[in-house]
Amino acid sequence: MNAEQWLALLGQQLKETPFIQWLALALGVSEVLLAKANKIWLYPTGIAATTLSIWILYEAGLFAECLLNGYYIVMSIYGWWYWIKKKNQPPVKASYSTRGEWKITLLIALGGFALLSFLLRFTPSTVPFWDAWVSSTAWAGMWLLSRRKIENWILLNISNAFAVPLLFHKQLPLYAALTIFLFIVAVQGYIKWAKIIRRDATPHYSAS
Repeated sequence: MNAEQWLALLGQQLKETPFIQWLALALGVSEVLLAKANKIWLYPTGIAATTLSIWILYEAGLFAECLLNGYYIVMSIYGWWYWIKKKNQPPVKASYSTRGEWKITLLIALGGFALLSFLLRFTPSTVPFWDAWVSSTAWAGMWLLSRRKIENWILLNISNAFAVPLLFHKQLPLYAALTIFLFIVAVQGYIKWAKIIRRDATPHYSAS
């Protein structure tokens, strides 16, 4: 397709998109913006967005995608609990991943890729490895986000970078455009979190 045909397809999708999908889209964008701002409200917003997405995917008959989104809900609940200030403990701060957390991240990304690649072979998918890689790196990024680790933005953008051409390949320019926007927000999120980590690491001296 040329640029004119892509724009025509995008315009058609905009006209045909029902309200529930626009609501899920708006909540999804809000979730990423709240994550960029390092606000805990990203979790209830994300849970609402994912719940709507599961309903939309179920209606479309994409049952495997429903299960994948169920993972996001579980990780969102865990992240929400992990971020909340516990009794007699300071709230969890944004930080860099430890070596152990990187091992878990790689296990999720590579293990998830192997598992999904195998499972998608039994579906009508025409891009099983591509689809599996996009999902598994997003899984790893979501786990890091739940732990409030800055590298979540790196993993999420690896996923986004592969998702954009995949969505164009599947003739979904609306979602490709959204993913490009999310890629930009993730870059900004990494920069902002790095500033927050440096600020929190700087000693504060009170006047005597």
